[in-house]
Amino acid sequence: MGLGKWIAGYLGWIVLGPLGGILGFLLGSFLESVSGSNGASSSSTFDEATYERTEHNQQQGDRNSFLLSMLVMAAYVIKADGRVMHSEMEFVRKFLNQNFGAVAEQQGNDVLLKLFDEEKRQGKAAFRRTIRQSCEEAARFLDYSGRLQLLNFLVMIAQADGRVDNSEIAALKELAQWMQMQASEVDSMLHLKGDSLEDAYKVLGVSPDATDDELKKAYRRLALEHHPDRVAKLGDDVRLAAEKKFQEINAAKERIWKARGL
Repeated sequence: MGLGKWIAGYLGWIVLGPLGGILGFLLGSFLESVSGSNGASSSSTFDEATYERTEHNQQQGDRNSFLLSMLVMAAYVIKADGRVMHSEMEFVRKFLNQNFGAVAEQQGNDVLLKLFDEEKRQGKAAFRRTIRQSCEEAARFLDYSGRLQLLNFLVMIAQADGRVDNSEIAALKELAQWMQMQASEVDSMLHLKGDSLEDAYKVLGVSPDATDDELKKAYRRLALEHHPDRVAKLGDDVRLAAEKKFQEINAAKERIWKARGL
């Protein structure tokens, strides 16, 4: 059995369980293509009951968990306003193509389309419970920094069409809370690209009347949680995105420090 399919079984409790196996073939193929693009052997065989994971396989498992979670949650964000926007779908496809190639792009697209079909089959309320279950499983598998970067990608998907509706913000905050994160993390990320002093305070998650000590404490927390090194195991592409986010956090901090003469 190929490494991708072994990882699909290893991570099945994240997606396949909640979706009742309907995505099994697509997810197995998707993980096979993703694992293959990272140089993993497609001919390796494993005893799933006794296999002791090496550090490489742990990292590959973490990375595939991250990617699967992103696809499942992206479907929830994309459909939050009741429409499937081409720009949002294109953002996901471009991400997959740039990092894993055309095959992974097509298979990732198929996974999203299957998820949209599953929402119609289950109904919104049942599908919402499915997504929540997937978020709760992801919270058990990914550390906080990994979840922050996952949430950041979801925010970027919502922003891909140039605007973020209230329904999308509500969906993002639901996902954050289901992953055992603060909903305020969404507000912070939505203002990362802003260049005003008001945006900067929102990025740090503090009010303009916060004391200097409160500001410094807030920045230290963000710097620790969002440091790119904390997500390095998830792959170079994820780390590069984290570096960009880290730079935006520092830019917000510098605007406030300059305004206050710190």
